[in-house]
Amino acid sequence: MSDAESTKKLQLLYTLFCDDVRLEAGNKLSFMGVFQNIMVQQLPVSLIKFAIVNHWQGQGSYLSEVRILTPDRQQPVVVSQPTRFEIASGGFADNISFFVNVTFPTAGRYVVQTLIDSSLYEEQLLTVSDATEPELLGASEAVN
Repeated sequence: MSDAESTKKLQLLYTLFCDDVRLEAGNKLSFMGVFQNIMVQQLPVSLIKFAIVNHWQGQGSYLSEVRILTPDRQQPVVVSQPTRFEIASGGFADNISFFVNVTFPTAGRYVVQTLIDSSLYEEQLLTVSDATEPELLGASEAVN
């Protein structure tokens, strides 16, 4: 089976950004500090621990990487080590990338890329802002 045929059997159901992920009894995952955006008093900001969770459906064996690029897409902020995961036919898999001491130097919309077998699979935006840049966050992203 070619790589193109293989990735057609793979679907990314969701991606979560969170502070930590723990494996609990019964093989359950607990997500701590789930967030969509990062808002701080001042920049730059460093996150001591940061996790990106990708939940996959499909079948096959894949190599996954996650990288975060600066808002101008010119430089990587952080890049995960490639990680192999396998999904049994009709099954699910969680691929978790942990990062430590990640520094976001400026406000902006950082690009979170998920790669499968060294090819770009999906991109999401992670907005980082400080108290002086609230316009980066849309009203629909506020927690009420």
